[in-house]
Amino acid sequence: MLEFIGQFLTLNEIAVMAMFGTFIWMLFRGIPVAMALVGVSLVFVLIAEFFLDPFRGQLRDLIDFDRTGIEYQKLQALSGRLFGNIVKNPVLVALPMFIFMGLMLDQSGVAQRMMHSMQKLFGSLRGGLSLTVLLIGIILAASTGVIGASVTLLGVMALPAMMKQNYSKPIATGTIASAGTLGILIPPSIMLVIMSDQLAISLGDLFMGALFPGLILGALYIVFIVIYGFINPSAMPAPEKTDGVSWEDVKEVLLAVVPPMFLILLVLGSIFAGFATPTEASGLGAMGATLLALFNRKLNWTVLRDVSRSTLNTAGYIVGIFLAANFFAFVLRRYGGDEIVQHLVLSAFDDPYMTVLFILFIVFLLGFLLDWIEITIIIMPLMLPIILSLDLAVPGFDQVRDPSVVWFAILVAVTLQTSFLTPPVGFALFYLKGVCPPGVTLGHIYKGIIPFVLLQLLGLFIVFEFPALTTWLPSVAYGN
Repeated sequence: MLEFIGQFLTLNEIAVMAMFGTFIWMLFRGIPVAMALVGVSLVFVLIAEFFLDPFRGQLRDLIDFDRTGIEYQKLQALSGRLFGNIVKNPVLVALPMFIFMGLMLDQSGVAQRMMHSMQKLFGSLRGGLSLTVLLIGIILAASTGVIGASVTLLGVMALPAMMKQNYSKPIATGTIASAGTLGILIPPSIMLVIMSDQLAISLGDLFMGALFPGLILGALYIVFIVIYGFINPSAMPAPEKTDGVSWEDVKEVLLAVVPPMFLILLVLGSIFAGFATPTEASGLGAMGATLLALFNRKLNWTVLRDVSRSTLNTAGYIVGIFLAANFFAFVLRRYGGDEIVQHLVLSAFDDPYMTVLFILFIVFLLGFLLDWIEITIIIMPLMLPIILSLDLAVPGFDQVRDPSVVWFAILVAVTLQTSFLTPPVGFALFYLKGVCPPGVTLGHIYKGIIPFVLLQLLGLFIVFEFPALTTWLPSVAYGN
């Protein structure tokens, strides 16, 4: 049997496939992600060290073991290499600060005030509640990258009102879930922070490069809601009685929108203008969100304690997966997994752009099974040498370093938007289900997200066809 398999695959290739397969199997068994990553890594370290060595002499002619052995000296340095690099990385300092900013903004009452005022402004329109949710989702996305908080907040505030107005359950839940996930793409995004570290490129480039694609995605959602409201009026009925819109309503909307817009200007404007690095801007954002909560009289010791504790839990969860995924990637590379994966991807197509599409297709499929954190930490470093080796004509306007990498990172970020909405691992679906009123089932949510996933793929196609959307803004910032 071994000789038969060896005619087609080397032991290294078998081990790489077995590592991924075992990891997926452990996830479906309900084992926590970090434990699954570390467990699989340790098992395959032991296999390489204790099981394979006795057979080297017998199988030397059949299988190449040159890259199979794991040296203890390198494992001894592993903790310092992984943990030390993470805690000393200045880019990753922005991670807990942006999380704190998002959670504090959730407690500040800003979103509730925007929802109340915008309902008066758009509530008389057909589909007005959906438009309100999308607009608030875009504003929240530009001021927080915490998906769970955004989806939960929008679900609690908007879904009961939509059900009371007899909205279609699928369109109501789909709108809320998609609007809440915009924060993973529109900066400041914690996913872009991790991508910047894994790809060794400027976080400012990624923030500015993701702005236009994120706004395009939000605009596609809004256009869809408007068109769908005309095609299927019964899905988003207008209220029977309205008092009209007064100037007081417009004034209330402006007063509700100005504070979060000022926070966005404080964070992104300071980066764009070159006044602050992204790490420094994250501190400004955390301070600004705290001042907003204080201004709205929502800040007290209980809120500060709860937000700090949630920040610690969320950041600890991400760093834990970060460490485990780096360990997994280290063992995978010792088996020659990076060369194997790169060879398989590069041999699939001759055209470089088809190769990029093939990688995005792999990421899209992985989004059904894995969280964005594992995909970002494990897959992105494997794909970086491939992207650098391709002859991609991505305009950098003579200002952007590695424009093809920036473009590729944003393409992956747009693709990973779908991972929040696709079962069985779509976290936004379960965040929303947790706050749904009785009568709204997972079936309604699954049906509702289908058009928005298609819109995400349309947005991906637009960014793929027009790469300048991701590199023009960083080039302008450098040019100035």
